[in-house]
Amino acid sequence: MKIPNPDFATNQLIAFGPSGRRQMLKRLGLGALGLTGLNLLASRAQAQTQTNATNQDVAVLQFALNLEYLEAEYYTYAVTGHGIEQEGVDVFGSGNPGPTKVKDNPKVPFADPDVELYAGEIALDERRHVTYLRTALQSLGITPVARPEINLRTSWNQLARAAGLVPADGFFNPFANDVNFLLGAFVFEDVGVTAYHGAAPLLTNKNVLSAAAGVLAVEAYHAAIIRTTLFEEGHAVIEAVKKISDLRDALDGPSDDDQGISRRGDLSNLVPSDNNGIAFARTVRQVLNILYFAPDVAQGGFFPDGINPG
Repeated sequence: MKIPNPDFATNQLIAFGPSGRRQMLKRLGLGALGLTGLNLLASRAQAQTQTNATNQDVAVLQFALNLEYLEAEYYTYAVTGHGIEQEGVDVFGSGNPGPTKVKDNPKVPFADPDVELYAGEIALDERRHVTYLRTALQSLGITPVARPEINLRTSWNQLARAAGLVPADGFFNPFANDVNFLLGAFVFEDVGVTAYHGAAPLLTNKNVLSAAAGVLAVEAYHAAIIRTTLFEEGHAVIEAVKKISDLRDALDGPSDDDQGISRRGDLSNLVPSDNNGIAFARTVRQVLNILYFAPDVAQGGFFPDGINPG
């Protein structure tokens, strides 16, 4: 049996000339109306794909905005004694808005001027992240989520007790001194890096992906500053960091990914990476397990009423 020429249609169209091509298209049902119909279907399919992609990208950006509210509030209170609203940052939007509850006298009495400088720089970055994400969402025609209620008051005692930093009835104030502030910052920064890494495969819009990668890079710089400064504090602080790392590891699931700042003895582990030198990633659920202080719950920890979903 003779195999048909796969180029038959093309050959015939060329051979027939303009008039012949029109007749062939009519026979194939691909005349002007047919081609228009195909183009319309293709446009609709593309639009639907873009809509789905946008919805997914928006959900990621909204989730990230919740985390940035938390980080921005922590650092801004530590440096200035007041919240991000007093710095001109908008916190209103969709969902359930809430206040930030913080310990009394939250401005850290920094003893080391370098640590104070680091804190001020990071605070500014985090406020800019909030504004940047809100602007990005608005550019897509989306209302940013409002800042949910944030607990920077009693949550620290719960976290510190669970980690073994203080006795079962003890208290922990991250605003009391330089080291406590750095330990509080350690809780956030590694989680932020792994959250953005985990979100990367979910993003479909290249511009959104590029923006998220830029934020991830800054969060990684922050984490490096915090981890290095804590390592320089010596053995007791390194052990305290390990307890926080172990708690995060216990909360985020069965994997053993989280890493402290020391490998063995006095060897540093300032970059928490795998055998390929790659930072690990966390899913949304793993991140929430840490921030809610319990697995598979809908609220708690730093977010008493949960985050505001996008």
